[in-house]
Amino acid sequence: MKTFVAKPAEVEKKWVLIDAEDLVVGRLASLIATRLKGKHKPSYTPHVDMGDNIVVINADKVVFTGAKYTDKKYYRHTGYPGGIKERTPKMIMEGKFPERVLEKAVERMLARGPLQRQILRGLRIYKGTEHPHAAQNPEVLDVGALNRKNKRAQA
Repeated sequence: MKTFVAKPAEVEKKWVLIDAEDLVVGRLASLIATRLKGKHKPSYTPHVDMGDNIVVINADKVVFTGAKYTDKKYYRHTGYPGGIKERTPKMIMEGKFPERVLEKAVERMLARGPLQRQILRGLRIYKGTEHPHAAQNPEVLDVGALNRKNKRAQA
């Protein structure tokens, strides 16, 4: 029996639409990363971009569990001595680009390199309900119904 190895030309990509309203960030990012990589398919091949194209709407309405919204810290470094900067999810979500919280969570769940950059081209995140991908007829995926822990009621 021979091992099946998918070729990039043989991959069929579907379009998936996810409404992120009231969904937990980490759980949603984990599911998106798995689908982007293509691990949910039986023909998964690690070195090929097998994943689907994913459109996420309402990314500004994602939630954090516990006190992570105010206590969690994201660090970055400017490259200069003493140049470490920190931001909280609250600062980012109340800023100009709240979809970056989810975008960075997904990005950090994938292995770095050329394949990661190619895979991330299949992810489109929008902060509102409008998106320009209606012509692709994306299949709606109800992430909240997959597991009761995926969805949080706003307190």
